Amino acid sequence: MKIGIDISQIAYEKTGVAIFLKNLVENLIKYDKKNNYVLFYSSLRKNIKNQILKIKSSPNVTIRQFKIPPAVLDILWNKLHIAPIEWYIGDIDVFITSDWTEPPTKKAKKATILYDLVVYKYPKETDLKIVNTQKRKLKWVKKESSKIFCISNSTAEDAENILNIGKDRLSVIYPGT
Repeated sequence: MKIGIDISQIAYEKTGVAIFLKNLVENLIKYDKKNNYVLFYSSLRKNIKNQILKIKSSPNVTIRQFKIPPAVLDILWNKLHIAPIEWYIGDIDVFITSDWTEPPTKKAKKATILYDLVVYKYPKETDLKIVNTQKRKLKWVKKESSKIFCISNSTAEDAENILNIGKDRLSVIYPGT
């Protein structure tokens, strides 16, 4: 199987999202030798070379890096929902998104990692740009993702109660080290 993963958030070192995503991807690649991974990374200014040293050295991993600003991907993927991820990384069976954007796929099944629903629970305490971007992304997650990985039972309950996502699509994956 060919699995694509958006690792763009790894560039934001020392954030909870970056640490969770980096640990998840490193462990998937360390223990899974059957599947091939295509890692998508995009940022205009940030680089991830130091953060992905363990990942890059694996023979079953390809990294596709692009210099596209997150704001452009928000427009393409969250607002217009055009330009499938396969245009950037080739054919894949599954694509896992993370925190910021939700690209369409041509054929691949989709999964996403859901960290929290702060944008719904505490919108006045969150930057308006982040609230709007996250809500656009979550609209597509709700509509298209076959599986939603939540980092806690609380996040899974929020996804069920706030987004009305069925329990059958939710799985809890606790943060590890």
